Amino acid sequence: MPVLPEQRLSIITLGVKDLPAMIRFYTEVLGFEDRGMKGEIAFFNMGGFVLGLWDEQKLADDAGMAADRAGAFKGFALAFNARSEAEVDAIFVRLGAAGVRVTKTPHKAPWGGYSGYFSDPEGNAWEVAFNPFWPIDEAGRVSVPAPKER
Repeated sequence: MPVLPEQRLSIITLGVKDLPAMIRFYTEVLGFEDRGMKGEIAFFNMGGFVLGLWDEQKLADDAGMAADRAGAFKGFALAFNARSEAEVDAIFVRLGAAGVRVTKTPHKAPWGGYSGYFSDPEGNAWEVAFNPFWPIDEAGRVSVPAPKER
């Protein structure tokens, strides 16, 4: 029987063009604590997984791939689930005051929640959402409930 990976996420590493600027954004604007190797790679604890920032060319080389991104949208978004609509709004007020590019202001979403989007200095999309259907435990971990039977 083949050994399959567990259904969980351990690390997301973003390949970035300007590592020092991106570390400043994530630490000074978002308030994340960098636990990486100073000047080489940044690591942020994210409530059960790790977000990494590493030089784009080094990441591409490590993955055996070409660093040839095309287009502004990269085909993914990172997301943070807030505990309320008010928390989403408060986060966007802080981001706006810091001059962060908001790509979609918080709004009632068609799926029944409340969300908005911003991008980091290199255009990585971040969603901040309140999802009333997904519980968040005291540690901030989100879980997707089992589908309800019809």
